[in-house]
Amino acid sequence: MNTPRNYLIDMDGVLVRGRTAIPGAQDFIGRLRDRDAKYLVLTNNPMYTPADLAHRLQNSGLDIPADRIFTSAMATAQFLHWQRPRGTAFVIGESGVTSALHEAGYIITDHAPDYVVLGETTSLNFEAITKAIRLVAGGARFIATNPDSSGPTEDGIVPACGAMAALIERATGRSPLFIGKPAPLMMRSAMNHLGVHSQNTVMVGDRMDTDIIAGLQAGMDTILVLSGVTARDAIDRFPYRPTWVLGSVAEIEV
Repeated sequence: MNTPRNYLIDMDGVLVRGRTAIPGAQDFIGRLRDRDAKYLVLTNNPMYTPADLAHRLQNSGLDIPADRIFTSAMATAQFLHWQRPRGTAFVIGESGVTSALHEAGYIITDHAPDYVVLGETTSLNFEAITKAIRLVAGGARFIATNPDSSGPTEDGIVPACGAMAALIERATGRSPLFIGKPAPLMMRSAMNHLGVHSQNTVMVGDRMDTDIIAGLQAGMDTILVLSGVTARDAIDRFPYRPTWVLGSVAEIEV
């Protein structure tokens, strides 16, 4: 890895574990900054804005500005703008999704929307799900920010976007288009946002089934770090391999 590289970096399990920085993560970010390397921190979590996430990372000891953070909500908003500029959407989600859609010029409404956009929320209610089901059944296009069925919290796992999408899909018979990892749309959006090409970009992640396969399918080299959910002995269970396997981002020589 002696040639200049650009980096797409997963967040949870790579830079932080919960609210605690992975040892060596800030030094890795510092090396990127010293090399003037282009990088984005990627997350499938659509609940928070980049500014929210930058603040949370700073509280964990990581100095990463908001403009270096890219979420599945941002990728979703970009995709909708490409497909139907200045359209309308009914949204189930938090400020990360609604802010991204507003910035893309979208109107949020429950009156004959072009799209139903499902993100993640801690205040899901039966009325909103019922409305989404009726809108999708009535012809609204169904978009989901990310396919994760569950997500980790300090208190244990919680249902995530994929689980909620399954409820709407089962009720309507309509499958959503997922935007987040491992969907190629997320990777394409991130590289466009950063202004880089897959040939000189590396995907760094801790999950074989999202981060590594997403990078491979986008034509990138990949680094699997063992600081998150994937153990070394689990790698051979998959029909594909990362380009490099390292203990953590502390070992990446930028």
